[in-house]
Amino acid sequence: MAAELDFSPPEIPEPTFMENVLRYGLFFGAIFQLICVLAIILPVSKTHKADSDSFEPKNSETVKKPKATAPQINKKPKKETKKKR
Repeated sequence: MAAELDFSPPEIPEPTFMENVLRYGLFFGAIFQLICVLAIILPVSKTHKADSDSFEPKNSETVKKPKATAPQINKKPKKETKKKR
C-alpha cells in the first residue's frame, strides 16, 4: 500500500515570456497605484519661493479685470407657439 502513494513534487512548467510580462506589469501597476494614493493622502509642502510670492502686493497690471460681456446682437425673442393636441 505504501508503494502506491506518489510523494514527488508536481511538475510545474516554466512561465512563458508573456506570463512574465503580465506578472511584472501587474507589480508595476500596483506600485504606481500606491504612489498615486499616497500622493493624494500626504500633503505636499510648497517651496519657499512660492510662499514669498503670495505675500507680495499685486500690481494693477497683473490683476486681471473681468471682461464686460458684449451685448448679444443676434439674440432673437422666442417665438410663442400654441400646444398641439
